[in-house]
Amino acid sequence: MDIDPRHSLVAGIIWLVVALATSFAIAASLWAGNVAREIVVQQHVRRLALETDQLASDLSQAASMRLEAIRAMEPKGSPAEVFKRLVTAYPDLGWIAVADVGGTLIDTAANAGTSEPHQGVGDVAARTWFSSALQGPWLGVMEEFSGTGDAPLLGDMAAPFRDASGHVAGVIAAHLNWHWASSDVQRLSDTLDTRGSAQTLVLNRNGLVVVGPDELRNAPWNGATDEGPLRHAPQRPPLDALQSPPRFERLPNGREVLVARAPVQLQGATPTDAWQVQLSEPKEIVYLRANALGLRIVWISVSLGAITALLGALVARHLTNRLKRLTRSAGAVGRNEIAHIEVPSGQDEVAQLGRAFAKVLDDLRQERSELLILSSELERRVAVRTREVEHLAEEARYAAVMRERLQIARDLHDTLAHSMMAMLSEVRLLRKLHTRDPASLAAELARAEEVAHAGLSEARNAIAQMRGTTVRDTGLGPALAKSIERFKDRTGLEVEFAADTAAARFADDRAEVIFRMTEEALRNIEHHAGASRVRVALRSPDAAHIELRIDDDGVGFDPAQSRPGHFGLVGLREQAQLIGAQLDIKSSPEMGTTLSVALRIAPEAL
Repeated sequence: MDIDPRHSLVAGIIWLVVALATSFAIAASLWAGNVAREIVVQQHVRRLALETDQLASDLSQAASMRLEAIRAMEPKGSPAEVFKRLVTAYPDLGWIAVADVGGTLIDTAANAGTSEPHQGVGDVAARTWFSSALQGPWLGVMEEFSGTGDAPLLGDMAAPFRDASGHVAGVIAAHLNWHWASSDVQRLSDTLDTRGSAQTLVLNRNGLVVVGPDELRNAPWNGATDEGPLRHAPQRPPLDALQSPPRFERLPNGREVLVARAPVQLQGATPTDAWQVQLSEPKEIVYLRANALGLRIVWISVSLGAITALLGALVARHLTNRLKRLTRSAGAVGRNEIAHIEVPSGQDEVAQLGRAFAKVLDDLRQERSELLILSSELERRVAVRTREVEHLAEEARYAAVMRERLQIARDLHDTLAHSMMAMLSEVRLLRKLHTRDPASLAAELARAEEVAHAGLSEARNAIAQMRGTTVRDTGLGPALAKSIERFKDRTGLEVEFAADTAAARFADDRAEVIFRMTEEALRNIEHHAGASRVRVALRSPDAAHIELRIDDDGVGFDPAQSRPGHFGLVGLREQAQLIGAQLDIKSSPEMGTTLSVALRIAPEAL
């Protein structure tokens, strides 16, 4: 948990510091390593170029001095005399030989050994060095004298000498064995690489190796340019096409070498006699120190980055300890382990956040106290409202009982009252017949019995209707259809009934009241209207209203006239008022009667 950044902000900050320090260290090490690597390579290239220039300058100076000595002794004697004077004047020459213009070797001398020429050397007219030296100074290696004196280091030199008339009298050949040149090459090899990897060659104008190892001598230098001239190499004015800045070249065997060339300038030499000193180093040797330095810089940078990351992590942990303590304090308050948040001291963001948390906590506690007070008050009010609701419920039950009583009263009026009135009329008639016409008494008794049976049947029907109705089960339309069929069978009247689909589905408590109002209207038509035709229509003009219309062609009456003891119309108005419907009765004597009920309902009630 302490090192998982998903659960700890401190861990996230520490990991961020570590990641940034590591990334910057790696990036800086790679960049610094590349820069240092390039600088070391450039220094190596510059040193190689400068050493090449120095070696070429030394060779040019030494060869020029020998050529001047030869020219100074030319008019003073024969070739043999010139030879003796040169041997006496320049004891540092490894060996010296003189040949006449015909190529016959006149004399040789060596400081370290015999004065006899190499075995088999006598006529040198066919030698390249001899024919070339007749035209001017020549540098290279003379195979004939390779075993005489010191081994050739920078090669041999041959030059013509002239007699008193100015004609070429012969050729003087000598081995260029200079101690300073030897020390220069050794110093160069030690400086560039302690394993002595530097290779020294002398090339002629055609690119042939004239001085160098046996396997390369007299063969063209086959290095192909692999890269462009290196930056920061010493810049010097080119002497000819062979001179170029240091560059990497690829050999036929696939190896890459760094090559630096410098021209050898001999006094009195023609442009066709141009030579170059070439120093070369393998590419892996050139980059050895650079790669080692780059790797060292990488390791140093990574180590410094690790130390920086560690210090940054420690500092981040120290700086976030206050935030961590604040978090623990807030968690303890949330678990009810302590009562107050420990606010850190100071003016920084952590202290401000702690004070804000403490204020929010105090406000919440105050609001909680107020909420408890409000909750107690609400419970008290709920208890009061509960008692009021219970009282209202009791009143509602009482009102329901009263409605049921009114309903029973209406049903008794519609059934028993009519039957009792009919029986009362029959009883009165029987009394009159008993005194005036006893013979018709039996028929009237039978009539009274039928009236009693009819009243009993209507009472039973009313009781059955009070015990249950089919309106809620089938809807207002089908219930009215069945009731109208019974009315037709009982009265024999012509009755038309029409109901649209939406209105026929109406089936809540109000539909039952409308059904009872319809039955009351049909009973009034049966007993009082004397009609021959009745029309009943149930429709829904829109989704929010339903209408019932009953028309008859009976005798009619005056709706405004009061009828004491008759409760039919009063009951209809009470039932309409009970469901919030609008009742309209239009009638006049001998004009029939129209009864309409309009009720506003919710759309979902249909």
